[in-house]
Amino acid sequence: MQGTIQGSVQRNVKVGIVMLMLGAVLGWAGQSVTPSRASIPEEKPAGVQTVSAAPVLQSSAVSFTEIAKAVTPAVVNITATASSPVSESMPREFRDRFKDFFGSPWGPFGGPEGEFPRGPRGPHDPREPQGQGMGSGVIVSPDGYIVTNNHVVDGAREITVTLPDKREFAARLIGTDPKTDVAVLKIEGKDLPYVPWGDSTTLQVGEPVLAIGNPFGLNSTVTSGIVSALGRGRMGITQYEDFIQTDAAINPGNSGGALVNTKGELIGINTAIFSRTGGYQGVGFAIPTKMAKPVFESLVKTGKVVRGYLGIGIQDLTQDLAKTFGLKQTQGALVSDVKEGTPADRGGLTQGDVIIRYQGTPVEDPVALQRMVTGTPVGTKATVTVMRDGRETDLTITIGEQPDSTRVARAGAERGDSALAGLAVQELDQKTARELGLSPKTHGVVVVNVEPGSQADRAGVARGDVIREINRKPITSVKDFEQVSGELSKDQTVLLLVNRRGSSLFLTMKV
Repeated sequence: MQGTIQGSVQRNVKVGIVMLMLGAVLGWAGQSVTPSRASIPEEKPAGVQTVSAAPVLQSSAVSFTEIAKAVTPAVVNITATASSPVSESMPREFRDRFKDFFGSPWGPFGGPEGEFPRGPRGPHDPREPQGQGMGSGVIVSPDGYIVTNNHVVDGAREITVTLPDKREFAARLIGTDPKTDVAVLKIEGKDLPYVPWGDSTTLQVGEPVLAIGNPFGLNSTVTSGIVSALGRGRMGITQYEDFIQTDAAINPGNSGGALVNTKGELIGINTAIFSRTGGYQGVGFAIPTKMAKPVFESLVKTGKVVRGYLGIGIQDLTQDLAKTFGLKQTQGALVSDVKEGTPADRGGLTQGDVIIRYQGTPVEDPVALQRMVTGTPVGTKATVTVMRDGRETDLTITIGEQPDSTRVARAGAERGDSALAGLAVQELDQKTARELGLSPKTHGVVVVNVEPGSQADRAGVARGDVIREINRKPITSVKDFEQVSGELSKDQTVLLLVNRRGSSLFLTMKV
C-alpha cells in the first residue's frame, strides 16, 4: 500500500490544490449568503444574560454554542420534597389492578410495571424516605418567576431551586394548572438570568431546536434536534394538548426544562416522552408557549386559570355519523350533550348539532374546537356555525367561564388538629371514574394524596378511594368536603364511607 501511496503523490498534490481552491470559493460564497432564521442568528438573544457572544456566527454548531451559553444559566434544577413518594402513597394492589393504564406509555406512570412516572420525571425509588423528586424549570423574568411542569412539583411540601452557578433558593408556589401540566414558581432575587418568551405559532416542522434541562440529575444538559411535528393531541398526557413533538433528546429529569429556537427564545416547556423503556427514544413533547404563556400570566395575575366555556359534550364525526347527519366530510365536532343552564344551552345549541365553524374558523375536530373555546375571553359573543337537519345555522353564544372542577382540597390545611389533616381530594369526574373502574353513577371526591402518619393514613384511607360520606353527610363535590371537614371538632370521631375499587367500606378515625 505504501508503494501505491508514494507512486501517486503527484496526483494527490494536484487534487489537494483543487480542493483548496474549491474551499476558498465556497468560503467566499458562504460569506455572501445571508444567514437564515433556522440556522444563524445575527445577534445574541434579547433579554438573556450571556457569557459571551460572537459578532457573526459562522455555522449552526457555533450558533448552538452561543445559544447554550445564553440560555443555560436560566434553566434551573428543581428539587421537590413531597409528603410521600407516589409509589408509596398509592397501594400496590390499586396499581396492579390498573397496570394496563398506569403502565401504558401514555399513562401517569409511562413505563413497564408502573415504575416510571408520566413524562420525563424518570424512575421513582420507592425506598426514598423523603419522597424527593427532581426536575427542571425556566426562569422567565429577572425578578425570579419560573415556569415548570405541574407534575414536577405536584404534592410538594418544600421546593428548592438551584441555579447552574450553584446559588440555591427556597421557591414559593404561585399556582398550578394540571389541565396543561404547567406550574409557576417564584424565587426572591434581582437581575437573574432569564429566557425571553418566543412565539411558538411561527414554528415549522424541520426547524432546529435545543432542549435544555437536568436529565438524571446531570445539570445543564443541552441536546439538539428538530421540530418533528406540531399540534400533537389525543394522547392522554394532559386534558388540553397541543404539543410540539421533537427528536431532541429528552430524558427523566428534563421535565419543566426549556425548548428554545435558534434565537434563544423559549418556545416550549419539555413535559413528556414516548418510551417503552422509560428513556429517550426520539419522541419527546413540549407544551408550546402559545399555551404555556397565557397560563403563566393568568396564574401570576389571579392565581388561577380562566378559560372559555360552552358547556357541551363533543365527539368525533366518523364517516357513518357524517352520512347520518347529511354531511359529505368528517370535519367538525358532533354535539353529544348540552348541559342545562350553560352558555351553549342559552345560546341555542342542541344535541345532534355538528359544529363546523367557530368565529369563522373551520373546526377540524373536537380537539381543535376545545382549543378555540378555552382560548376565548370570557364574555365574548362568539359566532358558532352548525349543521342542523342538513342546513347551516349561525348561533351567537356568550362564552362563559369554565368551572374549576379539578381544584384540589387539602383538609386541615389551616388546622393541624383536624382528623382529616393530611388528606387531599379532588372532584370525581367521568374520566377518573372510568380509570378507577367505577360506575358513572358513583358520586364523591377522589383521594389524591394521603400524608404518611396522618390520622387518615392510620385509619386506612388510600389514594384512589372515593369519599362518599363524612359522618353520614353526603359528599358530592370538593365544596361539600371542605364544608363538612371544616365543621369537625377536636376529639370528634369521624366516620367515612368510601368506595374502593367498586366496593363500599366504612372507616373511622379520631384525633
